[in-house]
Amino acid sequence: MLNKIVSNLMGKWIITMILLVVPFITRGAEIGTWNAYMAYHDVTDIQKAGNILYVLASNNLYSYNTNDQSIRTYSKSDILSDCGIERIAYCQSAKRLIIIYDNYNIDLLDLNDNVINMSEYFNKSMTDKTINDIYVNGQFAYISTVFGIIKINVSKAEISDTYNLGFNVNYCYIENNNIYAASNTQGLYEANLSANLLDKSNWNRVGNYTQKSYSVDAELLKLVNTLNPGGPKNNFFGFLNFKNNQLYVSSGGYGEGYDLHRDAAIKVMKDGEWSIYEDSLEKKTNVRFQDMKAIDVDPTDATRVMACGKSGLYEFRNGQFYQLYTTDNSPLRSAIADGNKNYVLTMGLTFDKQGNLWCLNSQSPGVSLLELTKEGEWKTFDLPSTMSGTNSLGMLENMFFDSRGLLWFVNNHSGTPALFCFNPSTEELKSWKSFVNEDGTKVALVYVRCVTEDKSNNIWIGTNMGPLMIPANLVPNNNEEFIQVKVPRNDGTNYADYLLDGIDVNCIAIDGGNRKWFGTNENGLYLISADNMEQIRHFTNLDSDILSNNIESLAINDVTGEVFIGTDKGLCSYMSDATQTFEEMTKDNVYAYPNPVKPDYNGLITITGLTYNADIKIVTSNGALVAEGKSNGGTFTWNGCDKKGKRVVSGVYMVETATQDGKKGVVCKIAIVR
Repeated sequence: MLNKIVSNLMGKWIITMILLVVPFITRGAEIGTWNAYMAYHDVTDIQKAGNILYVLASNNLYSYNTNDQSIRTYSKSDILSDCGIERIAYCQSAKRLIIIYDNYNIDLLDLNDNVINMSEYFNKSMTDKTINDIYVNGQFAYISTVFGIIKINVSKAEISDTYNLGFNVNYCYIENNNIYAASNTQGLYEANLSANLLDKSNWNRVGNYTQKSYSVDAELLKLVNTLNPGGPKNNFFGFLNFKNNQLYVSSGGYGEGYDLHRDAAIKVMKDGEWSIYEDSLEKKTNVRFQDMKAIDVDPTDATRVMACGKSGLYEFRNGQFYQLYTTDNSPLRSAIADGNKNYVLTMGLTFDKQGNLWCLNSQSPGVSLLELTKEGEWKTFDLPSTMSGTNSLGMLENMFFDSRGLLWFVNNHSGTPALFCFNPSTEELKSWKSFVNEDGTKVALVYVRCVTEDKSNNIWIGTNMGPLMIPANLVPNNNEEFIQVKVPRNDGTNYADYLLDGIDVNCIAIDGGNRKWFGTNENGLYLISADNMEQIRHFTNLDSDILSNNIESLAINDVTGEVFIGTDKGLCSYMSDATQTFEEMTKDNVYAYPNPVKPDYNGLITITGLTYNADIKIVTSNGALVAEGKSNGGTFTWNGCDKKGKRVVSGVYMVETATQDGKKGVVCKIAIVR
């Protein structure tokens, strides 16, 4: 007994000493976690569940507790099974909210925020699964569909029956022991609840179709309109730009063959809080403020932000609209012969280091590339290869300056898929309109989507046939061939496959570890290793918390490693294990988190503030080696286990660092409490 007491006292003393030796460090989110930044702006339905109000807004869900005035938001990254909510209805008998998504997935949410996913209908192979309405009666929910009615037992979370009536049912309801199915094509049908409802001969036409009216309860809507659930104004994230510790967002929504009329609100997020630039601009400009394609911040004046899109070039200062550059006050020209200012297609822009703005004008008579100098003067450039006849190419976009000061952009249009490199100092333009790989094989492209530079100064191009690369040593030489990276199969043969061959790469981001993030159309998000040989991750909406497989934009916070992912369903992010590198490792920038590591923590321990490819060793206080490896950008992660995979015991562990050329760095400490 005495030995047990002494042992307990010694254990408490060791833990106390650990807490004294290592300060609490809680900076940084856990590696591998997801977050969703959903809009909750436009209210379309409110369902009352006692003191809880469930609010459907901007195709997302939040709840309001009328007793304690608390607000709870819901998303795929925390509770829900999917995103893009089409309809909700509350079942009082089962005390569950029925949630139907626009892909026909179904969730049941109870008052304790527990979710049951009913994926049977979502997984069913059918040509048309359209859902028109939900009607709740007792413990049952009747789902009106394009072919009939699905009856769900909400209490048991199961489909009870399916009434295949052979026609579209807009809505249904129950009265006097009869069920009615209203169809805008067939009229009103009735059946007795005691009959065999699976037999459609028991359903009889009894009248004409009357459209169902629905409106949100005025008093509830008045209350809800006073609430602030947070989030951005809308779910449009076609273009992302992370600068000055802020995420700048423009909507996107315009391209070859589509004109989505997206609200062009400029959204800015800093420390999780959103602000909206002045956006009621149509009365001021007499031009539609829609489908904004790109955004950038003046490096010499962070209060000056420029955005461009379908209707010209917009300047904002301190979040307020300052000026619209269009056909009457700039060399920009309309794509429409009559000079329609709603189609001044300015689809790409970027600032240079001196604060001069460069932009592109698509489908414009006589002009393609322009510069607006810091002094407010316009310059245009005569570039025949950017023209098709008398007009510029169809979709000139995705501009950036590389490390050499060269200006890159693409033509993302099937008429002439092309890549361009402009040298501002010589005003020379290099163009590629035919794409041949290192084997001399022509790559039959339809679209050149994007272009960027990695940490080794290689140039990467995203196309509908996968990524292509120009090695750093061939830039800016007049090379004609592209590298189509070959990944060995490692199956005992000498065969290899092209990296992401045939995958439509829509956007590319490079993280602090020089890894490539490829956002695709229909294929989710890929993470490829720094040497391009390994597919580290492939995120899809079926096996991760990513919101959609259609990735429209990417941006990375290099300080934290957070990867922002703009999709057609909204914005989400993934906390990656790579951050920006440091020139040197000092006690001021090298630290570990969480620290101390508490007994209930089983995630990764992150060491940050490292130089590129730094050597890391984790040792006990006696100098015994526990773990080792190399930094990923400026970050190293440790799973809290020794080299044999066994969790280490309580104690203080030393993190020894050294640069890739062998110069030893600082030592930080990690406290483990078991």
